[in-house]
Amino acid sequence: MSMFAAEEQEMSQVRTVQVPGQEDVYDESYYLASQWQLVWRKFRKHKLALLGMVVLAIFYLMAIFADFFATNPYQQRYPEFALSPPQKIHFFDEGGRFHFPPFVYVQKQTLDMKTLRREYTEDTQVRYPLRLLVHGYPYKLLGLFETDIHLVGVEAPGVYFPFGTDEFGRDIYARTIFASRISLSIGFVGVIVGFVIGSLVGGVSGYFGGTVDLLIQRLIEFIISIPTIPLWIALAAALPPYWTSVQVYFGITVVLATVGWTGLARTVRGKILETREADFIMAARISNVPDFHIIVKHLLPSFASYLIVSLTLGIPGMILGETALSFLGIGIRPPAVSWGVLLQDAQNIRSVAQSPWLFIPAVFVVVAVLCFNFVGDGLRDAADPYK
Repeated sequence: MSMFAAEEQEMSQVRTVQVPGQEDVYDESYYLASQWQLVWRKFRKHKLALLGMVVLAIFYLMAIFADFFATNPYQQRYPEFALSPPQKIHFFDEGGRFHFPPFVYVQKQTLDMKTLRREYTEDTQVRYPLRLLVHGYPYKLLGLFETDIHLVGVEAPGVYFPFGTDEFGRDIYARTIFASRISLSIGFVGVIVGFVIGSLVGGVSGYFGGTVDLLIQRLIEFIISIPTIPLWIALAAALPPYWTSVQVYFGITVVLATVGWTGLARTVRGKILETREADFIMAARISNVPDFHIIVKHLLPSFASYLIVSLTLGIPGMILGETALSFLGIGIRPPAVSWGVLLQDAQNIRSVAQSPWLFIPAVFVVVAVLCFNFVGDGLRDAADPYK
């Protein structure tokens, strides 16, 4: 008995050994946690993924409440401020006196008769304080509540352009926020459409095998062999020119999803080939469960974490696809705005030399794509059982 007691005491000591940096690995709650709780524990240790999630949450909040965050109507034109540079925020006036809240000076436009360029100078005699929750143009919050409260701005008759204006005098900051509604949502919608197609096609291919699997894999290889950008251009150019902005939006979504499902289909096929002979699948077959039900209710949920990772990593590709198509003029069409539509104004060398602020929407594209990749990497590491 003493020998067994000694072995039991030694095993209990082994179970309580803690690895530096992984103190909670042998905690009792670790063994009682669900799969998603374990994924969250590992995910929150990925600092870049958490940062990316926070930034994306801010982007989507600004897109949902675009009117609240905007300083001016995104379609309104201010001809007297055409191609105006971003306004500087000042804490000190010309006399060196400190001001809080900060303020902006009124910009005065002059025309250089030699170069015929518009030049803007600050009129230090007129300044407007920046205020939080300021009254501005009226709008409907979420399309339901009438209000005119905006997060930040200046009181009338002043105007504030944080990112400057375009050649028509429209506020680039407001247009960038409203453009994020299309650019960020089209990634989700396109990936969901591709997810449904890829999951079902890949599930059928892996589950049935044989001739069905052979035909589906040859179809996938054919689609993958076609250059992506020319295929997108051809499909987008086929959209009727008389379609409304809403119809074009859904048309571009379908175009992006048309070739976005192939990678996921192959991943699903590989996972199903691994699990289709598992005991729980055999039990379902013996119980005469329909094949479609087995694929949807048993096989796909068994590796749901991998599907979520694939979804997250697929969204940046959809955003870049929409941006590229709209930048080339065959995607989202004005008066609808997306980040790609805004970048159409920056296609010439004059914009690079004289109006670099027109490239600000590109910064949002880069940041959004990077954040999605960070979140996808964090989810991939957290869902990997061997890490």
